[in-house]
Amino acid sequence: MVLHDHQANPHVHLSVRAESKNGRRLNPRKADLQRWRERFAERLRGWGIDAEASRQATRGERHSYEPIWRVKARQEGRLRARSASDKVTPRATRTRETALAVWVKLAQALVKSPDAKDRQLAGAIARYVQQTPAAIEHMRKRQNEKQRELPGMQLPARAVPERERTGPDIER
Repeated sequence: MVLHDHQANPHVHLSVRAESKNGRRLNPRKADLQRWRERFAERLRGWGIDAEASRQATRGERHSYEPIWRVKARQEGRLRARSASDKVTPRATRTRETALAVWVKLAQALVKSPDAKDRQLAGAIARYVQQTPAAIEHMRKRQNEKQRELPGMQLPARAVPERERTGPDIER
């Protein structure tokens, strides 16, 4: 187990032995790993340590971490091909878009609440969603589609367009 507390986002990397004492290989799937992360975070919270086990898509991120063998091969000069640092597969993109849609629906539900704290939270969610890589990627796609629909019209060269609507009830 390694604690990274030198960054703005302190986190722990946990290594699990891939073989049992009697030699049977452990073969966890993504769902198993997520369940383990959630349980680990739950136990840490039980000890008074603030911990979360959120998925990248839920946080709107899209990192692809390199396998150790690739890092070692690069260090030793044996790496022949570069790999993408972002998850850009159609499945990963759909997963991020689904998570983004859930955040938007949550904000839309909260903005209708009579409680001012709920409406304030809706605004915070909307601001959070707009700064996620998934939302920025979606806005770029929409810009490209508009450019195809209106040939000859120049859209602003900004990487992230200004907010199109005010308030937390944003459109996807």
